[in-house]
Amino acid sequence: MPQGIRSRVSSFENLNGVKGAGGQTNKTAKGNAFESLAAGQTKSLLNISSAGIIQRMWVTVNDRSPAMLRALRLRMYWDGSDKPAVDVPLGDFFCAGLGRPVAFQSALFSDPEGRSFNSYVPMPFKTGAKVTLTNESKSDLSLLFFDIDYIIMDKPQPGMLYFHACWNRAIRSTLGKDFELLPRVNGRGRFLGVNVGVNVDAAYGHTWWGEGEVKMYIDGDTTYPTINGTGAEDYIGTGWGEGAFTNQYQGCSVADTTKNQYAFYRFHIPDAIYFNHDFKATIQEIGGGSDTEVKSLAARGVPLTPVSVAGYVNGFTRLMDNPVALTDSKFPKGWINFYRIDDYSATAYFYLDKPVSNLKPLAPVEERVK
Repeated sequence: MPQGIRSRVSSFENLNGVKGAGGQTNKTAKGNAFESLAAGQTKSLLNISSAGIIQRMWVTVNDRSPAMLRALRLRMYWDGSDKPAVDVPLGDFFCAGLGRPVAFQSALFSDPEGRSFNSYVPMPFKTGAKVTLTNESKSDLSLLFFDIDYIIMDKPQPGMLYFHACWNRAIRSTLGKDFELLPRVNGRGRFLGVNVGVNVDAAYGHTWWGEGEVKMYIDGDTTYPTINGTGAEDYIGTGWGEGAFTNQYQGCSVADTTKNQYAFYRFHIPDAIYFNHDFKATIQEIGGGSDTEVKSLAARGVPLTPVSVAGYVNGFTRLMDNPVALTDSKFPKGWINFYRIDDYSATAYFYLDKPVSNLKPLAPVEERVK
């Protein structure tokens, strides 16, 4: 058994896990299992001064609508910092992409029956930890339950890194511009993974949205990345489209062809991604469709730029190197990959050698809930 370590749990029954102080209300008979969170209110879920590690978090609320899960703002601060290392919507943090919780289990997050949220991400700190939740919606939240399981220790782990998470969204991007899964972050650390939500633009009909490649720019990469994937579904280990599935390190929790919504995740645990100076991860907004479909979209003025064709007869054509107009009679017949514009959002998880990063604060609630 390790020396100098004590186990604690913070909940409304014993906020901050004070030793020997749990369950004092209602003569110990479940007097404070939950509290409400009024519109505009912030509540502290943990505020301690010590070295330690958050080992598990569990949260559930009575209103689990996408709007509420995007409006609840989760922030975590390490070692007395004024700027949060984690600043994300509650649902997205727990891998409920697009604010749509489903029953699933992974190596880092789980939702046993689609009604609660669990995290098993280790979050170490040297001198203190603070976790808050703010209701930025216009509606009161009647029922908020939580517990944060952590250990405190006499001294921090040597060589520890701080956990960070950020949320990003591009509702309407520029044609041909890659979406930033994680904007460039400065420092030494590890990219732990990402969950991504896509609201597919119905203007593109039944064409496929997910041909974009994931790119990772490591330690000074500029125009070209060091790590370059081959497609959205390829990144999460599947192929030829993307249906719903959930595995330990990758999955697609939402594949809704009726609402044109997809949510998927990838955790780089067995395949660690480290960086020494800086890091950025992006995904291209590229889709695909038959030449007939794509020409029809272009004729209707739907924004797109063809980038390549997997020809039925003439093999593969790189249109950025050898441009051919869609209206040209010599344009090859086949599957066309093309730049398009969809609504992407992402929560990126990473470790850093400092308790604060250079990233911007969370976007306003109006942008999150659109």
